[in-house]
Amino acid sequence: MKRDAKNPHQASQRQLRVGEEIRHALAEVLYDSGFIAHELEGISITVSQVKMSPDLRHANAYVTPLGQSGEAAEKVVNALNKHAGYFRHEVDRRVALKFSAALKFIYDASFETAARLEELLRQPGESPDTEE
Repeated sequence: MKRDAKNPHQASQRQLRVGEEIRHALAEVLYDSGFIAHELEGISITVSQVKMSPDLRHANAYVTPLGQSGEAAEKVVNALNKHAGYFRHEVDRRVALKFSAALKFIYDASFETAARLEELLRQPGESPDTEE
């Protein structure tokens, strides 16, 4: 199946499907209490998206630690990357693929951005095109 010639950077259906399977598996592993690293203890982590490489050997997992932002969130993401081998093994047990994908965790600031935009939209203010 060829990709759309108009947009070669668009993910294929297979990449999207495998990314979604890995996202679900990562959510299970993070929810499971079997893995406890002192850096990740008591922190809820949302996996918002997993983007796969075209050969399905690399996965970028976009995560958001709930209640954490800035430097604290970066520490959580660094801890996740430190234990990426464990997560790779656990995902490999849950998702049947020819090759296990190398995981890289990336902080997803889209929730913070959306909250800031929502706050800005709720603030009363003057519109630049109104005349008094």
